[in-house]
Amino acid sequence: MSMKRILITGGAGFLGSHFCDRFIREGYHVIAMDNLVTGDLKNIEHLVHLKTFEFHHHDVTQFIHISGELDYILHFASPASPIDYLKIPIQTLKVGALGTHNCLGLAKAKNARILVASTSEVYGDPLVHPQHEEYWGNVNPVGPRGVYDEAKRFMESITMAYHNFHGLETRIVRIFNTYGPRMRLNDGRALPAFIGQALRGEDLTVFGDGSQTRSFCYVDDLVEGIYRLLMSDYTLPMNIGNPNEISLKAFAEEVLKLTGTDSKIIYKPLPVDDPRQRQPDISKAKQLLNWEPVIDRSEGLRRTYEYFRTLPPEEWSREPKQFHSRGNIRLKP
Repeated sequence: MSMKRILITGGAGFLGSHFCDRFIREGYHVIAMDNLVTGDLKNIEHLVHLKTFEFHHHDVTQFIHISGELDYILHFASPASPIDYLKIPIQTLKVGALGTHNCLGLAKAKNARILVASTSEVYGDPLVHPQHEEYWGNVNPVGPRGVYDEAKRFMESITMAYHNFHGLETRIVRIFNTYGPRMRLNDGRALPAFIGQALRGEDLTVFGDGSQTRSFCYVDDLVEGIYRLLMSDYTLPMNIGNPNEISLKAFAEEVLKLTGTDSKIIYKPLPVDDPRQRQPDISKAKQLLNWEPVIDRSEGLRRTYEYFRTLPPEEWSREPKQFHSRGNIRLKP
């Protein structure tokens, strides 16, 4: 039997790189694709010596060519944090629309099963709590977050169209807040922002009064849930996340306790359209995938903090990643 092959777009990113690891362990030939706008080669450098791994420096909004057969495609290419998609809104919309269209076209040509990474942001600032998959959301399409929210909503729609019209094997995962090693410090999301501030000895910034809630899922749990969804027969959107909800004020206090810093919590105005509540209803995942998170938040936070502490101090900088072309990329010797 020939080795199965999988393409992972956004493969040098936080989540994409963890999926590269998972499918290498599962015995696949893994093709990672990334334009490195928000991804980083250091996330996959431990794989480059493997004959079963290859990297393509490519923007999925352009035509995608992959030689040979493909069994699966994971489409994870997209900015995913507010600081990113607010700085590159057009690129965010294009990767959700053109990039998804190109990936679906490739899946159709290769007769491959494709899983697309949607987000809890499709629910917007929800009027239903917790959020279940049948809820259509409360999204402002012309607000600052609309470029990300609507890109993902379009992604779901075109994916279902390919499934219904072409008979393509598709899967849609709605990812809730996820954390773990390889996140970028200072990317605008709560956990890396808090830890980055703590490492620098700064006060932790909470927006609003801190009563807004999030539900944080450790990356290993998320990868397992999405892997099971890919291998399942379920074709409608499915929530994957941790239903253990916590306010951002309480979460900041947990980070302060973990890091042992003398920093304090300071408060700033709430950003426009920032969701007040975020908690997944994972009943479908429990029933159909026999999946639920198993890693306690205290353990996940400890692992994540230890990872960030090992980074060189210059990477603790408060400056976010600059978006630019990297030129030619050479990974293999």
